[in-house]
Amino acid sequence: MKNAQKTLFTTAFIYLVIGMLSGVFYREVTKFKEFPVDNATQLSTLHTHLLVLGFIVPLVVLALDKLYTLAGSKQFTWFFYLYNIGLVITLVMMTVRGWLQVLAGSPLEQTPELSKGMDAGISGMAGIGHILLAVSLVLLMVRLGARINTVQAQTKQVNA
Repeated sequence: MKNAQKTLFTTAFIYLVIGMLSGVFYREVTKFKEFPVDNATQLSTLHTHLLVLGFIVPLVVLALDKLYTLAGSKQFTWFFYLYNIGLVITLVMMTVRGWLQVLAGSPLEQTPELSKGMDAGISGMAGIGHILLAVSLVLLMVRLGARINTVQAQTKQVNA
């Protein structure tokens, strides 16, 4: 991946903007639909998920890349793409389920009346997104562990 730090920064910035817009979207759509303020939905958690997983995580990875030079390997490239694909799938499914909850007027604890196939499809796709996120984070940790070992070995050689 060329210029990983700029790519991570741009990714974080895009998710920040989308995260802020999702908060406004939730507020406006629930106001328009006269949805009870106390009722949480998947749509109400979208804002936080976008900011933490989309904005904060890439910034943390950017800092780790600065410290340990994580980019420049296939593991890091796979991490980056799998993470973003998994995150987008997860966020889209959260949006779909949340939108359906708002339309049905049902809170987070109650699933709106969906067909079993629709409910299973949403859950299955969200599960795929979560699996991709998990695999990508394992790849990141493997790469980070290898780089930490390399840096420590180089430090020992210099100090010896």
